[in-house]
This record gives sequence, C-alpha cells and structure tokens, in this order.
Amino acid sequence: MSDLTDRIDAHMRDVADFPKPGVVFKDITPLLADPQTFADVVAAMADAGRDATGAVVVDKVVGMEARGFIFAAPVALALGAGFVPVRKPGKLPWRTDSVSYELEYASETLEMHHDALAPGDRVLIVDDVLATGGTAKATAELVTRGGGHVHALAVLMELSFLPGRATIPDIPVVSLRTV
Repeated sequence: MSDLTDRIDAHMRDVADFPKPGVVFKDITPLLADPQTFADVVAAMADAGRDATGAVVVDKVVGMEARGFIFAAPVALALGAGFVPVRKPGKLPWRTDSVSYELEYASETLEMHHDALAPGDRVLIVDDVLATGGTAKATAELVTRGGGHVHALAVLMELSFLPGRATIPDIPVVSLRTV
C-alpha cells in the first residue's frame, strides 16, 4: 500500500482558501488524470467490499454527491454490485427519503431514492474524504432507513485532525490515505 500511498500523495494538490478562507482543499483532479493511479485507487477501495478470501460481500455501493460519485461508480463495477447515488435535494427524479445534518459551518440535506435498496442489502459507502463524518453518518442513516446494512465506509483520504471516525463509531472505515 505504501507505493499507492506515495502515488496518491504525488497526485494530490492542496488549494489554499478554497472554497472559503482558511480551508485547504484537497484537489483530486491530478489523481483522476492519471489512469493507472485512478485504477489502483478504485481497486483498493473495492477491496473494502470483499472478505479475506476476495469474495464480494456487498450488494450495493452508495456514493455521495459529488466527488463520491467519481469513486463509487467504478468501485460498484469492480465489485459487480449496483451503484446508488445520494444527492442534494431536488436532484433525484423519483420519491426520496432525506436526512438533514449539521456541518462545521452550515446544515445540509441528502436524499436517496426510496426504492434504491432491497431489504437486507449489504452496502459499501464510498466517498472521497472523511472529515467531520456528518455526510457519512447521514448517508448511513439513509441506508438503514432504506432497509440496508452498512458493511463499511471506504474513502480516498481521512483527515485525522477532524472527528470523522468518532462521528461514525459503529462503521468500519477503510482509508487509503490519512493526513
């Protein structure tokens, strides 16, 4: 994994004061532009949906708008699982369930189609970054309300100086890079 970690680091760009002053944004676009690193990241994230023998143990992969989509859809394909988008209000065309939650400086709402999951579906949640954990917690709540069971959360990067894991203590987290 250290080779992949080194390549992730080499393909990440810090952007100061984006989207607001004081925030250092982790830009993943250089990573996405390198097809081998992108493919290896997807493969490593997909491993979170397999057991020790390599067998797939999830039925669906749930990805959150917007950067989570970039990773979740190819992870779902790699696992032979369905992909379920979780979006901001008004973006899904069918009946939805919604969860509102608090972020560091604002509140947000996420929605998932009411019928996106079958009862008992095992779900891998995929996102780009685990920070405060609010988005992951809200998504896990949507999965549970939809009849699914959260198997794990897989992220490209975890910001260890924020309380992400503490916010979702019952969900196993697989992070490819911790800063």
